[in-house]
Amino acid sequence: MTDQLIETPAIAGVPRRRTRDHAERVPLWHTGLAAGSVWLAAAAYAGLVPDADDFAYTREFAFGLAGIGGLILLAALAGPVAGLRLKALRHWGPWLLILPLGLIAWEAVTAKLELLPRPFFVPPQALLEVYLDDWPKLGLSVVASLKLLAWGYAIGAAVGITLGVSIGWWRIAGYWAHPVLRFIGPLPATAWLPVAFFLFPSSWSASVFLLALATGFPVTILTWSGISSVNKDYYDIARTLGASQRFLVLKVAIPAALPHVFVGLFMGLGTSFAVLVVAEMLGVKAGLGWYLQWAQGWAAYANMYAALLVMALMCSSLVTLLFRLRDRTLAWQKELVRW
Repeated sequence: MTDQLIETPAIAGVPRRRTRDHAERVPLWHTGLAAGSVWLAAAAYAGLVPDADDFAYTREFAFGLAGIGGLILLAALAGPVAGLRLKALRHWGPWLLILPLGLIAWEAVTAKLELLPRPFFVPPQALLEVYLDDWPKLGLSVVASLKLLAWGYAIGAAVGITLGVSIGWWRIAGYWAHPVLRFIGPLPATAWLPVAFFLFPSSWSASVFLLALATGFPVTILTWSGISSVNKDYYDIARTLGASQRFLVLKVAIPAALPHVFVGLFMGLGTSFAVLVVAEMLGVKAGLGWYLQWAQGWAAYANMYAALLVMALMCSSLVTLLFRLRDRTLAWQKELVRW
């Protein structure tokens, strides 16, 4: 950016003078320079130091590290020149600096020095090999898990919200449903595995039931709590304006209870994801849980670790999407709770 010379006019006999309008400069991203250098150092260590054994994709792994390091260095150097502040990237600067150090340590104790016993511990390029060579089976497992989770979670959330609103609004519904919830709710959904696989015609439908059960209980309790805690003045004002019973439920009670409902949805997502893995391990012949069991059976620990990483990313992504939906629905609470 070039500095502009501005000539100030003379005021009350004060002579004109020339001043510089210093444009705001973007500071150099020193953490990015350090992070990019460490990534390049990790690439050099992975590619130039010989492996203790013949591991596939070591060179590709080193090239990937070098590519990441080059991009970070480019962003750090080009930011001040182009006037880009790169706030999001700068926010993750310390993590970008620590992550390659962890990869160097992981590479050292596995591929280079073999300090950890094989096959229980694998180098990072072994995970890369799984993603590049076994992606069809792993990808189909992800799709199967998402399909099963979507059905179970959607059914459980719908039933939970409906039941929670009913208990919170109508006393007769609370009279009959409350004892059942107190009896069944505290039990983990996985305890119903034998009953579910006996009652339902297929292991897939039984797994959907277990996922819906795991989701429905927290959603029901939190929705019920939200309906019960709505300020009674809202109902009085709405009745004064001629609101019907249906309007009070749909336009007053449910919107006011939505913060509690979303808390229940978050809790239900976490519990349903745990039940998903168990159900796929025990009954369903597809999905990430099944993939984990298959990898353990063949002592393919690289495949197991790769699947665990995919599961973590999938769960985190789903929680992020639910947070986006929450921020859009409850705009007045946006950024109050962050993920």
